[in-house]
Amino acid sequence: MVLQPSERHHRDRSHGRRGPWCSPSGSPAPLSSETGCGEGSWILVCRLLVPTQVSLLSMEEDIDTRKINNSFLRDHSYATEADIISTVEFNHTGELLATGDKGGRVVIFQREQESKNQVHRRGEYNVYSTFQSHEPEFDYLKSLEIEEKINKIRWLPQQNAAYFLLSTNDKTVKLWKVSERDKRPEGYNLKDEEGRLRDPATITTLRVPVLRPMDLMVEATPRRVFANAHTYHINSISVNSDYETYMSADDLRINLWNFEITNQSFNIVDIKPANMEELTEVITAAEFHPHHCNSFVYSSSKGTIRLCDMRASALCDRHSKFFEEPEDPSNRSFFSEIISSISDVKFSHSGRYIMTRDYLTVKVWDLNMENRPIETYQVHDYLRSKLCSLYENDCIFDKFECVWNGSDSVIMTGSYNNFFRMFDRNTKRDVTLEASRENSKPRAILKPRKVCVGGKRRKDEISVDSLDFSKKILHTAWHPSENIIAVAATNNLYIFQDKVN
Repeated sequence: MVLQPSERHHRDRSHGRRGPWCSPSGSPAPLSSETGCGEGSWILVCRLLVPTQVSLLSMEEDIDTRKINNSFLRDHSYATEADIISTVEFNHTGELLATGDKGGRVVIFQREQESKNQVHRRGEYNVYSTFQSHEPEFDYLKSLEIEEKINKIRWLPQQNAAYFLLSTNDKTVKLWKVSERDKRPEGYNLKDEEGRLRDPATITTLRVPVLRPMDLMVEATPRRVFANAHTYHINSISVNSDYETYMSADDLRINLWNFEITNQSFNIVDIKPANMEELTEVITAAEFHPHHCNSFVYSSSKGTIRLCDMRASALCDRHSKFFEEPEDPSNRSFFSEIISSISDVKFSHSGRYIMTRDYLTVKVWDLNMENRPIETYQVHDYLRSKLCSLYENDCIFDKFECVWNGSDSVIMTGSYNNFFRMFDRNTKRDVTLEASRENSKPRAILKPRKVCVGGKRRKDEISVDSLDFSKKILHTAWHPSENIIAVAATNNLYIFQDKVN
């Protein structure tokens, strides 16, 4: 069963060095004990909500972000469809955390500076800036509504005092500059203090403009708009390691852009057949290699991954490597094609491995071995018996994302009932944790959760029949160098850190 690009979109109604997980000897620290205590345990740092009202406040006003977050925590009635978080991304230093939502807004949180008296608050983030990135549009030529939903956000490495990020909806990619301003010029000759032009007859002396201190103001300005290059819906953007180019991928094509050129892009992958009746697969995700600017991978709805080299040809329709795991005929069913579709693909930080997420599993592939993954982790295998009902309520089309930790030793991905899963690649241990409003006391240790498939259920277990499929963790992010994670659940953003003794 293969879905056409438009149909598939309609059904989707919902993304070597010693690392922080290593002990002084270099061996990986355990994920968590059965009690949820000890080394490797996770505690809630803070729970934030997408602050819809912040954008209504004047930029010059002194906003106490802590009060804003607390007021939203007390009143949950602000949650609307537009408030649902659709992407989460740390910047390269981990000091900033950006979220995009279905209302087209981007909210940036900044990490609190650590002080000697508040060492325990090293993982707290508060609102830094919020702006409207995309607006709803209408394509009159195709009679098609274009949603404002932010599909992906990608940060550029910081080169100066300002920050730059890419955000995209279904059709348009925008480059935003986020900068601070704490001084304003005064003493213009041709303008008064309110910016109005003065009567030249009243100007009798010349003044030297000066900069006066002012309250800190964070400005977000669009620097580039990359539009009109995609027929289908953009599902991925990825910044190249040369930091001069990036790519955007939709269901059938991948385009390469230069940051300085907005009116032209180069098509590097095109899998659209001459006859759309012959369409058998679509592109689901794409990413550049973290170190080699000529290499990138893209995944498909058939569960395959293609590694392409732009040095071989300008049009990379012919891949250099093809990763696919042969299907066991005994396990084939009506849902096989749907659950094998890859929803996310990520290079490891080292560039040696590729991680993919399909509906039931997370797989790790070695770039030097194409015939099968070197590791396979079952995320929620207990849902195999529920595939029929999951198909009927469209949950089987949910697109879960996956992330690496800073040292590539632990991977994380989401599940239902606001559960998210972590897998330690070295010890082969795994843990299921929950991001819920009921357990959102600050500094509280997360207790591992277990799902009971059948038979007698223990006190601390939850039955598979009791899972809430409307609560799902689709989007997660991991701090690039520390054990701090961000988990998006509806319009809530949970930030956890490992317990420090």
